[in-house]
Amino acid sequence: MTIAVGWYTTARGAGSRGMFLAVRNAMEAGTLDARFAHVFCNREPDEDIATDSFFDLARDTGAPLVTLSSVRFRREHEGARSRPNEPLPEWREAYDAEVARLVDPHGAQVGVLAGYMLIFTPPFVLQHPILNLHPALPGGPTGTWREVIRCLIRTGANENGAMIHLAIPEVDAGPVAAFCRYAIRGGEYDALWDALGDIHNHSMIDDATIDDSALFARVREAQMAYEAPLLVSALQAFADGRMRARPGHILDARGHDAAPLDLTADVEARRARRE
Repeated sequence: MTIAVGWYTTARGAGSRGMFLAVRNAMEAGTLDARFAHVFCNREPDEDIATDSFFDLARDTGAPLVTLSSVRFRREHEGARSRPNEPLPEWREAYDAEVARLVDPHGAQVGVLAGYMLIFTPPFVLQHPILNLHPALPGGPTGTWREVIRCLIRTGANENGAMIHLAIPEVDAGPVAAFCRYAIRGGEYDALWDALGDIHNHSMIDDATIDDSALFARVREAQMAYEAPLLVSALQAFADGRMRARPGHILDARGHDAAPLDLTADVEARRARRE
């Protein structure tokens, strides 16, 4: 079955662009049974040079490109800026309602967040099944990718991974659809750990020292290497019918709440084929 994917992005950086290209290339190669139902961006043409160059990539797929500037919308509604750890301002529900009006006719079966710099409001995620990627294993560190790496180093972790979870009103708390894991010990890693000193003292290392370390850079490299193949593998699992996305739920083939799929083997195979 070919699954119709709705793509949501702000398209401001290389990471989200790389994710898009990985999915597009897998579609074109026939290793992912999916198509883009739409590509949505919360920026409009001529708003940002980096985003404009992404629009060219999106148009090349033939998928509908849908844009609605969140900055312009906020200003027109005289709305306040969103602030961390505070409720979303009122204009955000109106904005998401307009986004829904624009994208719903395109019939996406599942959405993907890829560098989308807004948090969707509850009414939107309660009506639209949307997948988000987090650069850690289920039950692992939370927060940004930078915070994840710092936690891994401070706790002396042996492995890390990435997971795909469903967006729900509670940020980063939705059910996990799939994950993969990889070692951050052994081989080249051991010397990088040793360079930071006694493992028992890692918990006391300050942020700046961790961020400047070669170990931090190597773990970040691994994060980026596994994220796109995991997303492609997870979307193929949806296309195969092994999982189904419904607002608030990830279901298995029988329609029951699904246990997270360990897609490590499939991800490693895709990486070996350089997909």
